[in-house]
Amino acid sequence: MQDRIGPDRVGNIPLPGGRKIKLFGLLQPIADGVKLFFKEDITPSDVDRLLYFFAPALALFPAFMLGGTLPWGPTTGLYGYLTPVWDPEIGLLYVLAISSLGVYGVVLAGYASNNKYSLLGGLRASAQLISYELAMSVALGCIVVMVGSLKMSEMVNQQMGPLWGYGDAPVLKYIQNWNMFTPFGFVAAVIFLICMIAETNRAPFDLPEAENEIIAGYHTEYSSMKFAVFFMGEYAAMIIFGGLFAAIFAGGFNPLPFRWDVLAADFPAAAPIFNGIGAATYWLAPLIFIGKMAAMLSVYIWLRATLPRLRYDQLMTLGWKVLLPAAVGNLIAATVWIYLRALYPAWGGLFAVVLAVVVGATLIWIISKSIKLERTSLEKRKVSMGDGAGGGAATPTEPSVELV
Repeated sequence: MQDRIGPDRVGNIPLPGGRKIKLFGLLQPIADGVKLFFKEDITPSDVDRLLYFFAPALALFPAFMLGGTLPWGPTTGLYGYLTPVWDPEIGLLYVLAISSLGVYGVVLAGYASNNKYSLLGGLRASAQLISYELAMSVALGCIVVMVGSLKMSEMVNQQMGPLWGYGDAPVLKYIQNWNMFTPFGFVAAVIFLICMIAETNRAPFDLPEAENEIIAGYHTEYSSMKFAVFFMGEYAAMIIFGGLFAAIFAGGFNPLPFRWDVLAADFPAAAPIFNGIGAATYWLAPLIFIGKMAAMLSVYIWLRATLPRLRYDQLMTLGWKVLLPAAVGNLIAATVWIYLRALYPAWGGLFAVVLAVVVGATLIWIISKSIKLERTSLEKRKVSMGDGAGGGAATPTEPSVELV
């Protein structure tokens, strides 16, 4: 994607006769790990040694704590004894609590390094987490009120129902109710996607380690395996958040949004095919879930190769003035939709969708007006440029330059 030759061309095994066994760079991760183990490990003399060595481990810890709650397979039959490792009743609250601990490793690394660039990177990470954790929590709150449970396994099971809850509709009853296919779930999915990229400090939100501003930020003073552990934690968090997105918004372990059992019941001639696909979905569930996690990891890489890094004021503006108001408006619209569906099943859902559009348009208008006001309220000054002709003092002449 980045249009450059990478490590996919190294590690080929030569054979007699000039031929080679191409490994496409599959040995490169092993080579990188061996290299990092044997690189010189430098510890600056004036660091806070306890926090300095503790910070990388703390950055790696949350991702492994979250991985055990991912529902990577069905909760019935054989897989019911295996997945998830732990399915707490407060599933999403646990996810938000543990994911917010990841910033402690970054902040402590910046503080303990006794380096101004590292400290600035740690402070940026803490401000970034506060800004985007709020919008992420409210976006997930929308899914909680729609599902009626905090358990992620329940969220996956609910997404296997008919689309929008219309089990009698001719077409909708054949499609699974993935949250990203619902009006409010789609908005929540977009907000969650942006926030999870910011939460893992990945481009275009990698301000805590901006090379052109603060060298490498919080890990400037780290080397060898301590440096590698930070990136192990970062990539582990990316993979786990990809699994969270798949479980909460994209149907979990289901590869396609179709209800194979309903299709088999309504079309007996093709029932063996539909039943076979359903059985394959059951037994291949872990591989399908891992494939979705890999797809989300590819989105991370795609964004890094596509988008430039944001300025810090743009980062804060997006989090506080765009994502948080949009998430709150989406949550309000979702709760109104649930209430009206309960009172007026026929027209309540349609009215709530119209209300959601009105609320969304109003939010966009308010946000655009606030940003425009911020731009126009800046002080303007005129600076006249002199030509300095005749060797004397420069005389003010046109043109003038307007500075903001």
